[in-house]
Amino acid sequence: MVTYVNLLIVGLSLGAIYALIALGYTMVYGIIELINFAHGDIFMVGTFITIALMSALGITANHPPTAITWLLVGKLALVCVGAFLLCAVLGIVIERIAYRPLRNAPRLAPLISAIGVSLVLQDSAKLWMGNAQISFPNIPTPVITLGVFEIDTVDIFVVLAALVLMICLQILITRTRMGRAMRAVAQDREAASLMGINVNGIIAFTFFIGAGLAGAAGFIYALKFPNTQFTLGFNLGLVAFTCAVLGGIGDVVGAMVGGFIVGVIQSFIAAIPASVLPHSGNAWQYAIIFALLILILVFRPSGLFGQQTPDKV
Repeated sequence: MVTYVNLLIVGLSLGAIYALIALGYTMVYGIIELINFAHGDIFMVGTFITIALMSALGITANHPPTAITWLLVGKLALVCVGAFLLCAVLGIVIERIAYRPLRNAPRLAPLISAIGVSLVLQDSAKLWMGNAQISFPNIPTPVITLGVFEIDTVDIFVVLAALVLMICLQILITRTRMGRAMRAVAQDREAASLMGINVNGIIAFTFFIGAGLAGAAGFIYALKFPNTQFTLGFNLGLVAFTCAVLGGIGDVVGAMVGGFIVGVIQSFIAAIPASVLPHSGNAWQYAIIFALLILILVFRPSGLFGQQTPDKV
């Protein structure tokens, strides 16, 4: 029982990271119907920015803090905001340079451009930090004991931080004037433009928010995992894309739920012993997750929360 609860907690914290990345995929697709294959690499850049900002603020791997203090919490908050803003600006730059000129081009052209942006970000990160794994600073976190259960506070923080960001995004989309404009552009760009909505500005704002959430996910990842690498975004980006498809690509709530579902599934798969699966479940987790993606695309391409739309004639 204790093991299952621990696996569930770990899966939820992992799923929270997937959900934040998946939100970027689903927002961009919802507004311009583009799969931004560079989005996972923006997340990877967010982890690199997190390391750079932590080093600049004196939170280093060589001199880890010995206790959680208000000063440390303040520094971590600055790192989170910095990662969000810098990645958000990067998202705007990518949209302006790589996607906007191709908005009326055949659909294949933006996809190829997205793959090119992904490779550019990976090579740029490799030139910046090298091709070896880079360790995050070791930040000690207390463990909460509830009877026979032990819960690391970082897992609680990861889930709560992701939920807060997701709720804020949902409020932005459903309760604000900017959100109404985003939904109008997603439904019909030409009609929205005729109604006086700045379509280019709304699309750029969508990239700003989506890339910023990827940057925040990079910061949260740094609290949970020990290291990063320039190839990290490719692997986690594909998993996050699976989450977006599972929930329903273009649906914000679906991306959140899909992230948590895939995170929990991956956690339980990784715990399968070698006596059940050869080389243990840890070696099979990505294969099973992508097999799930294939099944979703075959049997329910609209996802759990997506709506079937009839083909236009």
